[in-house]
Amino acid sequence: MSEPVRVLIVDDSSVVRQALKNNLNTIPGIEVVGVAPDPFVARDMIMAKKPDVITLDIEMPRMDGMTFLRKLMKFYPVRTIIVSSLTQKGCDTALACLEAGAMGVVAKPAVAYSVGDMAAELGRMIKDAAHHPVPEKRPDLDASSGKRLVAPPSLASIETTHKVIAIGTSTGGTEALRTVLSVLPKQTPGIIMTQHMPEGFTASFAARLNELCEIEVREAKDGDSVLTGLALLAPGNKHLHLARDGARYIVRVTDGPRVCRHKPSVEVLFESTAEHAGRNAMGIIMTGMGNDGAQGLRTMRDAGAYTVAQDKDSCVVFGMPREAIEKGGAITVCPLTEIPNQIMNFAAGKLTAKAA
Repeated sequence: MSEPVRVLIVDDSSVVRQALKNNLNTIPGIEVVGVAPDPFVARDMIMAKKPDVITLDIEMPRMDGMTFLRKLMKFYPVRTIIVSSLTQKGCDTALACLEAGAMGVVAKPAVAYSVGDMAAELGRMIKDAAHHPVPEKRPDLDASSGKRLVAPPSLASIETTHKVIAIGTSTGGTEALRTVLSVLPKQTPGIIMTQHMPEGFTASFAARLNELCEIEVREAKDGDSVLTGLALLAPGNKHLHLARDGARYIVRVTDGPRVCRHKPSVEVLFESTAEHAGRNAMGIIMTGMGNDGAQGLRTMRDAGAYTVAQDKDSCVVFGMPREAIEKGGAITVCPLTEIPNQIMNFAAGKLTAKAA
């Protein structure tokens, strides 16, 4: 008998890891030699166990699967099959994975416990991959021309299951935030917010909102994860930035100079969201004086985000939304009471920047 195909499973979900292991081990000719919760553990296990094939998720902490795949193909190629909720047939993510060197892609079921439903298909792909040569290394430089190859798209430009809502507001914003947040359900994507407010007031304001809302609302701390059902408020006299930890979003709370005369600044929030979330984000600018966030909302729109400005009639002060609208930053202008519907439609995938 020929040796079984040795498989390493890389996925941050312990439920998915166990389900894949159990199901693949029942398929004749396949042996799961290990499971890894993230690319850093996977790297060591690949060197130690030398699997024939690895299955790789995309959305993982510390390093996303797309970045790990590129590194593997550059330094230590391994036959790789992507198993992710992002790889529905024909989507940009699936194509990007194949271009980066994956031998196949399989869509992960929406419910982790139903992984067994796709195990047979995955098993066939694993066996087929094992009969192909190990991929050749893919260096950054084209040896024939010496030119640097164009980098594959980042996760900020590929739609993911992790969406983020960035909200900026000032004068009149305390009531506006209460109106919006108090009607949102727990399944709302993670929210990051900047409200112009002095140091010492933001923690108590967030606590008041938390009492009124189904979602959790609290003052942001440096390194907090942006999670479904959680709204993070910028602390007074600190800037709030969006950042990435692997494929997941976190926040950074920093000191620094005022931006657009404010700290925290909506501009800082929106610019960082455009950079790290791209079209996976929604930007909302609401009532406030001045122009803080106007250019940032335009940057978000240019990065593919869906953007909304509160209309004049429902604003206490129309300054910030007006400036954003004049810069072309808003795809939609709507009353305050319509903004929660906009958020849930975006969460459901019904709104994209292409609708502009």
